[in-house]
Amino acid sequence: MALAHLMEHKLLSDVTGFSALRTGALAERLVTQDRSAKLGEHWKADISVCDRQVLTRDKKVAWYTERPDEAQFTPAARKLLEQYSNIPADKVEDHVVNIRNEAWDIFPYPCIGQFRFLDLTLREFDIYPDVLKRLHDGQRLLDMGCCFGQEIRQLVQDGAPAENIYGCDLREEYIALGYKLFRDKDKLKANFITANIFDVTSPLTELSGRFDMIFAGSFFHLWGYEQQVKVSKLVAALLRPQKGSIILGRQVGSYSAVEPGHVTNADGKMFQHSVESLKKMWKDIGDDLGISFTVDAKLAESEGLLKFLPSNARRIWFTIRRE
Repeated sequence: MALAHLMEHKLLSDVTGFSALRTGALAERLVTQDRSAKLGEHWKADISVCDRQVLTRDKKVAWYTERPDEAQFTPAARKLLEQYSNIPADKVEDHVVNIRNEAWDIFPYPCIGQFRFLDLTLREFDIYPDVLKRLHDGQRLLDMGCCFGQEIRQLVQDGAPAENIYGCDLREEYIALGYKLFRDKDKLKANFITANIFDVTSPLTELSGRFDMIFAGSFFHLWGYEQQVKVSKLVAALLRPQKGSIILGRQVGSYSAVEPGHVTNADGKMFQHSVESLKKMWKDIGDDLGISFTVDAKLAESEGLLKFLPSNARRIWFTIRRE
């Protein structure tokens, strides 16, 4: 593989705030400079201080904390690790920190620095009991951008059949660290896929139209608006083509839709939906695809929201149902 191609693949996957492969101004700039055979010094001089912090393992950044606080390491996450993984209560926090440090050495994503891999938000949806029932009835769920697979472990702990649950992430290392975090390599029967949502040759394409439910936590907001539309259509194509198939999740939103610059996203943008803009986007997507979607969404305060986001940022929670 030529150096330019190799660097393009690595930077497009590593410069992002979460695991997804996509084009971006920063990556394109670096690749262009690589093609001029002057990569090292030129990109160092070209990118901003904040860019350099993202591309290094500097711990003096707003999105890194040495140890998790109560908002990051909730009672629910602690209970899961103690009861599902059988980790002693007096050792569980050190275990979490050690795993986080390994992940930070792989690449310093903000979600890693902030212990967001401990988030358990699927269980907070009102329809969570229905999700469990549907899994028991043989339906399939995909956790898109699953990171360490914490939501999957919670589903299994709550009695869902693991064989009906799939997790997908761009980074194979995260899936491996998930097994290490939860100590369940020999017992978990869930299905994990390493894939890029844009890759038409990835294992995901073989599962098109096979999922009844898709959970997308902190996934769609990894792009600006135009790319969000493209990704949303690709995710929608994974749903079973029947009434009642759903996409549910939460991400960074705002009372008024806005698309600020965002250094941890490869295209340099993060479109933050309002309730109205999210509904309109899915109305437009449905019109393009010839499908009707109903969107239920709400904004909520979030304790411990990523510190480098604007003060008007909120979490937007959504359920998108195919009619």
